[in-house]
Amino acid sequence: MSFKRIKRKIRKKNLTPMNNRKKVGILLFATSIGLFFLFAVRMIYVVAGGHVAGTSLKEKTEELYRGEEVVKAKRGTIYDRNGVAIAEDATSYSIYAILSESFTSGEEKLYAQKKDFSKLATIIHDNLGIKKKAALSRLESGLNSEGRAKFYQVEFGSKGKNISEEKKQKIQKDMEDAGVKGLYFAEHTDRMYPNGAFASHFIGYATPNEDENLEGKMGLEAAYDDVLKGKDGKIVYQKDNTQKPLPGTVAEQKAAEDGEDIYTTLDSGLQSYLETLMDEVDEKAKATEMTAMLMQAKTGDILAMSQRPTFNPETKEGLDEENVWRNFLVEDNFEPGSTMKVFTTAAAVNEGIFDENESYVSGKIKVADATINDHDLGEKGVLTMRQALSWSSNVGMVMLQERLGNKWPEYMKQFGFGQSTYSALPNESKGTLPSSNIVDQAMSAYGQAIGVTNFQMMRGYTAIANDGKMLQPHYINKIVNPNDGKEIVTKPEVVGEPITAETAQTIREYMRDVVESQNYGSAYDQYNVPGYHISAKTGTAQISENGRYLTGATNYIYSIALMLPSEDPEYILYLTLKQPEHYPAGILGEIANPLLNRAMEFQGNETDSSSTEDEQVTVEDYRNLKTETAASDANKRGMTAVVIGDGKKIVQQSAKPGEKMMANERLILLTDGKKEIPDIRGWSKADILKLASLLDIEVSFKGEGYCTKQSIEPYSELSNKKLKITLG
Repeated sequence: MSFKRIKRKIRKKNLTPMNNRKKVGILLFATSIGLFFLFAVRMIYVVAGGHVAGTSLKEKTEELYRGEEVVKAKRGTIYDRNGVAIAEDATSYSIYAILSESFTSGEEKLYAQKKDFSKLATIIHDNLGIKKKAALSRLESGLNSEGRAKFYQVEFGSKGKNISEEKKQKIQKDMEDAGVKGLYFAEHTDRMYPNGAFASHFIGYATPNEDENLEGKMGLEAAYDDVLKGKDGKIVYQKDNTQKPLPGTVAEQKAAEDGEDIYTTLDSGLQSYLETLMDEVDEKAKATEMTAMLMQAKTGDILAMSQRPTFNPETKEGLDEENVWRNFLVEDNFEPGSTMKVFTTAAAVNEGIFDENESYVSGKIKVADATINDHDLGEKGVLTMRQALSWSSNVGMVMLQERLGNKWPEYMKQFGFGQSTYSALPNESKGTLPSSNIVDQAMSAYGQAIGVTNFQMMRGYTAIANDGKMLQPHYINKIVNPNDGKEIVTKPEVVGEPITAETAQTIREYMRDVVESQNYGSAYDQYNVPGYHISAKTGTAQISENGRYLTGATNYIYSIALMLPSEDPEYILYLTLKQPEHYPAGILGEIANPLLNRAMEFQGNETDSSSTEDEQVTVEDYRNLKTETAASDANKRGMTAVVIGDGKKIVQQSAKPGEKMMANERLILLTDGKKEIPDIRGWSKADILKLASLLDIEVSFKGEGYCTKQSIEPYSELSNKKLKITLG
């Protein structure tokens, strides 16, 4: 097509540049008008409906001008029995340096200036123990190559945390005196342990978690974390356009529920004294491990307990040492040695097969293919059975065990060995009973081939000290709810009666020979409290590792069990010393004698809280829970858990979930294991009927009062469907 023809075609259609601009203008104007009306309609819809894409504009506006603040609950305080604080909430601080040049007030520079870095590093070094060079390096790391702030602020690691109020004020004063600025503090909730190393593994410690809430990490702090921690509250208020709270505009307020306070059975005076004595003996003996527990004989209350190595729960000093994470008193399963002979002798006396004047030749005895020796290899020659206990003869104990026959395993169970104390403390061991092997049974009579915990030993000793009545070791005096003033008081709990009162009194008399018999006392004149007779039993246990017993002069666990006064004990003390470098005779007396002497001085100054009216507790659903978990939780809540059978989980319970029970009342928990009759001597008729219902057996009663005799032996497997009870 020629150029002239194209030109004629354009002219024909009037497609001039002027015309094109006019048409585009009209199109743009029309589009603008259309968009305007579209936006107007949309705006009317949004304003009228108050929503955008399903989101409420009103709610978003309220949210913008609404502030919400968490009100932290106070963690419960842990006290001793007399109301002295052992663990309580406190405020700690972490330090940081602001480097940003924008941090000013008018003309005043509030940030850390480079020219002041040396002075600031000196202040940090003097107060926090951080090397000056390290502090200076940390400050300089926040600047770029031009000497300007690369970071808004810098911090100073672990040593720059957990700073006390006193230390904070000292740092602020040092800055003021030096005429420098730049160091500031962030406030944190913390836990204070004013006594330092003080029953540390029992009390444990709590530390802030990632949400800045205190969380129990060990001991009582961990076991009772749900009781101690409380529930946070909140405050909802209005803010202005600068996001600051408007006075008097609180729209919603939910008060925090502070955690419950726990009063332990510990006595601060005795506990502090025990810690001092333990330090002194530990320094001399240099043992790998030490334990100590002082108990009130008539209540089962633990007045003092400690171990070495230990740690400071506030500074955490010592927590990096080997084995220090374990609570030896409940977690360690060890062979107790000759302190077990108390129970062997008690079983023989109780069965009427013990003649204190019967004589035998000491030294060694053959059991199957094994030869069992006395510690002195028979140096004393002929001994009486009474002297077998005081001189700690293995041969005499094996002879008694052989006469007891199948009764001996029953007595070990009745004294609580091989059974958890359900203390609720973390990782409790239930110990181990000897195998049915004839040699293991013989060895268990003198404390080898059987595994126990300190708590189990103390539980067994209460039967000897308390005229046959065996008590649960207690470490909680009461739990007090500060929100409503209600409190649950823990009372003495009888968990069995393995021997008669006459047997217990006889054994305590025999135990006096250990410290009073010049020729046949294994600890003659080593333990004494002026004006009192002491019942005692020493122990020297071999240590088993990898199936073999260690050899060497001090590769033993040395121990002593003491009851004071012998005639009617007020206190039981149990001490152990493992693998000391030095073991001079009577070194454990350097703890026992002064501690028991002070305990007797304190006697009579105890406050009686048992008159407090019982509170009701709510029963949880323990079915299908692990036995240990269920029993520990029930005890923790103030009930008395009684476990039936050796199963791993609970299948039935004597009270329905949600039901109210009186504090200290028995809650019977039936496991999925074999059904056994517990020791129900001392039980009420009502509790026995609950037990019979759970076990689906018939029960008949003779007399009135509490159970004094049961037709089915305690801890025997249920085969007879009829149980006869004598009340008295």
